[in-house]
Amino acid sequence: MIDIAAQAVTNPDQTLAVDDSGQARLVSKPIVSEGIDRHASDEVHFVNRAGWLRAAVLGANDGLLSTASLMSGVAAAAVGSQQLVLTGVAGIVAGALSMAAGEYVSVGSQADSERADLLREARALRAEPVAERDELKAIYQRRGLAPDLAGHVADALMRTDALDAHARDELGLAEEQAAKPMQAALASALSFLAGGIIPLATALVFPGAGVLLAMAIATLACLALLGALGAHAGGAPVGKGMVRVTLLGGVALAVSACVGHLFHIAA
Repeated sequence: MIDIAAQAVTNPDQTLAVDDSGQARLVSKPIVSEGIDRHASDEVHFVNRAGWLRAAVLGANDGLLSTASLMSGVAAAAVGSQQLVLTGVAGIVAGALSMAAGEYVSVGSQADSERADLLREARALRAEPVAERDELKAIYQRRGLAPDLAGHVADALMRTDALDAHARDELGLAEEQAAKPMQAALASALSFLAGGIIPLATALVFPGAGVLLAMAIATLACLALLGALGAHAGGAPVGKGMVRVTLLGGVALAVSACVGHLFHIAA
């Protein structure tokens, strides 16, 4: 029997297909001409954005809401404009550094776990290649391939790049989803700074008695925009993302202002 699985791996113009009886055959891959897929399958996936998107959205939301809440509490305590601006600057700097450090540690721990899993898998492949091949075959069988076809696919992938096959199909690790601590830390810090500038700029433009209302309006509007952008970039419903982040942000601003007002009364 011709090892069609191996042919599919080595031939970039062909791929495996399974008919209704569970038998495998080679078919030509979709032909792309002038940027158009003739199979008209224009699927867009968002999973490869997960790492940096999570860090950027979290950083911007946190920078905006944390700085706005801090400044709202201070503004409600009726401090002067200079003290309010100083509070905002200190909050942005401290928050950005804290976000970067926390994200680096968190994602770095994830990256360490991924490397440790890959090392264990590499040792297992050297020590028990037959058992690892059978494990890969069992995975493909659970996904619906016939036993013979699953064995051919496992054999072909073990010959091509055994560690990559096990990392992807056994451990669920893929290059585009790999943990990148420095990327996550920079994305968090920069996005926190970008978010924190909004309430700070509002306090500079609208000093005086109306600063609290101006910051609330600017913050809620930007939170809604960030919620929409984050949902759109991640392929989630835009309306739901906007409402969720705006409502939670409004609660945080209100509570912070109340706390600041209570301290002002106590004074």
